[in-house]
Amino acid sequence: MMLVLNARPKPVHIDPKKTAVVVVDMQNAFVSAGGMFDLAGIDISGAAPAIEANKRLLGVARENGVPVVYLQMSYRPDLSDAGDPSSPNYQKELGMVLMRERPELRGRLSVDDSWDWRIVDALKPEPGDQVIRKSRYSGFCNTGLEAYLRAREIRYLLFTGVATNICVDATARDAYMLEFWPILIEDAINHSGPDFNRQSTLWNFENALGWVTRTDMVVEALQMQAAEPLLT
Repeated sequence: MMLVLNARPKPVHIDPKKTAVVVVDMQNAFVSAGGMFDLAGIDISGAAPAIEANKRLLGVARENGVPVVYLQMSYRPDLSDAGDPSSPNYQKELGMVLMRERPELRGRLSVDDSWDWRIVDALKPEPGDQVIRKSRYSGFCNTGLEAYLRAREIRYLLFTGVATNICVDATARDAYMLEFWPILIEDAINHSGPDFNRQSTLWNFENALGWVTRTDMVVEALQMQAAEPLLT
């Protein structure tokens, strides 16, 4: 039983019973004033519309029995899972860099139970949602994400969140390599850096790694499924 989802480069057939929404890192760190991105001077003006798109999408997904999986960038307070100086994550991940350069921020950026670490209030997980912590860009790296999806026979992944060109990209690429179907919801994600980062990621998924759609298209497909017999 398949559902037709309008997408680029062409409509994609998905099984709604084998579909999940993966919400990537919608945390204060990346979307809120005073969070890590904001402190680093990264433009977060695109976060507000992405949050609104997520609110609408997640409500409809839950109403139609589509699982919602949150990924949450997270370090232990002692940073023991962040990597030592020999780790590229230690050298390059923004939170680690800022906490070294600005000692007053140590223990505040993406660290368990900090304000920065929390999923933004507007998208707070609800009972039945799954939250999976990660300490690298990809949600599949040293986490239980793949096992969670396999146990539920989920194959089709609708990606939202931040940043389009970093953690969304890394997780969705790994999804492709692991034989999941990655579908980016372009108005429910927000990028970091120049806009060509967003354009590049969307081009890659439209042409080589998956599909690109919008919130309205997903909502329309799920609501049609609820109102009519599933398309075959």
